[in-house]
Amino acid sequence: TSPFVWLRTRFYYLLIRLYFDQEFSIEEFTRGAKQAFSVVSKLLSQRKLDLLEELVSAEVLQVLKEKISLLPDSHRDALAADIDAIMYTTEGDVRIYYDDDGIKFVSILMCFWYLNGANLPDEVPGEAKVFQIVFGDENTKEKKHLLTANYEFQREFTEGAKPDWTITRIEHPKLLE
Repeated sequence: TSPFVWLRTRFYYLLIRLYFDQEFSIEEFTRGAKQAFSVVSKLLSQRKLDLLEELVSAEVLQVLKEKISLLPDSHRDALAADIDAIMYTTEGDVRIYYDDDGIKFVSILMCFWYLNGANLPDEVPGEAKVFQIVFGDENTKEKKHLLTANYEFQREFTEGAKPDWTITRIEHPKLLE
């Protein structure tokens, strides 16, 4: 990320700690986001959408129900991310906002890069190249794809609101479109 974006996100983390949650830690949030990403992506790949109701917003869940039913098995399998297969995680964007009723929200976009062994074609729809990594020697080749996903986490910080983060956006580029 650019130095400007890095400084801006750090400034927002400071605001979150000062005005919303004195115990907020981006390191702890990132650990939780990785766990949530792994669980949600596996449930998506298994089509167990009813188990996502407490984790994902109702609007996103409705869209996912439509998209998942149309996916080929190879794309659906590629959605699953084992927590140990997450190679890199970074924050994309942090937003703090108030709605017209004075309700306070914080939203953090997390970007994940993960390895997956699904049987994807070399070229996926949209003509985007999928990165492939081959492990082992000639006799024990194992091909994995380096895939990306973006999940946005939102939490309401209004007095009396539940202290839970909800996923309000799920993107698996070239897989879940």
